[in-house]
Amino acid sequence: MYLQPAARASHRDAATEASQSASSDMRIVPNQTNQLDEKVANVLDDFTEWLARYGETSRDHQTFFAGATGQAAKALYYRHKLLGTAAVAPMIFFEAFLPSARRLFHQPTRFPIADAHYAMGFAFLFQVTNDEAYLQRAIHFLDELKKSRSPGFTEYCWGYPYDWVTRNGMIRSQTPLITSTPYAYEAFLQVYEILESEDGGRRTEDRNEELLEQYKQIIQSIARHARFDIKDFKTSENASSCSYSPYDGGGVINAAAYRAFLLTSASRIFSNDSYFNAAERNLKFVLDNQKTDGSWYYATDGVRDFVDHFHTCFVMKALAKIHALTGHEACGEALARGVAYYQKNLFEEDGLPKPFSKAPRLTVYKRELYDCAEGINLCLLLRGRFPQLETTLETVVEGILKSWIKPDGSFRSRRLHLGWDNVPMHRWGQSQMFRSLALYLREARRTTSEQCHPQSIPVHQLSTLSSQPA
Repeated sequence: MYLQPAARASHRDAATEASQSASSDMRIVPNQTNQLDEKVANVLDDFTEWLARYGETSRDHQTFFAGATGQAAKALYYRHKLLGTAAVAPMIFFEAFLPSARRLFHQPTRFPIADAHYAMGFAFLFQVTNDEAYLQRAIHFLDELKKSRSPGFTEYCWGYPYDWVTRNGMIRSQTPLITSTPYAYEAFLQVYEILESEDGGRRTEDRNEELLEQYKQIIQSIARHARFDIKDFKTSENASSCSYSPYDGGGVINAAAYRAFLLTSASRIFSNDSYFNAAERNLKFVLDNQKTDGSWYYATDGVRDFVDHFHTCFVMKALAKIHALTGHEACGEALARGVAYYQKNLFEEDGLPKPFSKAPRLTVYKRELYDCAEGINLCLLLRGRFPQLETTLETVVEGILKSWIKPDGSFRSRRLHLGWDNVPMHRWGQSQMFRSLALYLREARRTTSEQCHPQSIPVHQLSTLSSQPA
């Protein structure tokens, strides 16, 4: 078992072995008093076994455009709309009618965002079960994150493992992104807290102090990256947008929201005013750019003015976490307006998420696994303050259990206009849904034991790190 003396030296081997084969002992004990809880537990058991069989690399939403052919077609589309439309048309056709054709365009790849979500999901399952195997799986995915950090940067940070063509140019593989790095921050922080906590199942004399110190240093490093490698761009006397990567010009709303949360959290952990001041300016930028109807456009450039489901969730999740940490009044008011817009405009009549309230273009799908996963996460964060989200939460979870589980234990990726996209994509929904359902189960078990709903999901706070210089 982890932290027993004989196992300390070999915890990496044990974690790797656990990740490569399903364990018949790794099962979640059913809760006979809550039928939905029991169904979610069974789904998570089956998914865990599928993941061990399938492996930790996959193709992706961007696979059609990750290789040389797709990149050239997409770049042409941004330069010359008419010619570019003809160039990307075959990929769009495959995406709509033959999703499995992804295998013709790029090889399976490991995604740091997925590793971070899997680490958090297995950490939640450890908290549900106290089964050491789940904690080993979480540590394994953190080990993979340590390997996949962006090279060429002093601090820990992460990006995409492929060249990404955007309307503003090429973002090269492994360029760190402020929309990716915060997930690793939360994953390391969550597992650190479990290992450090007396009530996390570990006795003081059995702790792996070397691992704790290693995670502490990584958390500090990530915070420094977010503060100093990501750039600020002044938008008013008390607000700033931030860059998406260390190299671009800013203006993306969810990027500023991610950074505002990460630096707010780090400012409290490390008692660092510089982090807090930068976070406040990014938060003000997000608040200033909320529309009167409660929505946020993707960016402030006058071009990317679409409103979609999961980016709306990204922004509101960050605000929810900041509000939980600080009680920021304007942040709470923005959430109230955002929740009203969210429920009115980003769900279909059946109560399940729809991709856009204002779409940028014709879409080839009707519904997205990613949207459902982020909807569950957001509802879990906010249902204590907005009780109406409880119904939304249950509807989405039940919808996933009814229609989105494949026979092999994985999740469907998209509902297309004709049929389904069943290609498993770790970054594009599989890992996010696994984490969200694991969090749902943890909170359901807590609710059952306490006989009441939690007011909100606890936000990571590491007072034990506050004495460490950042």
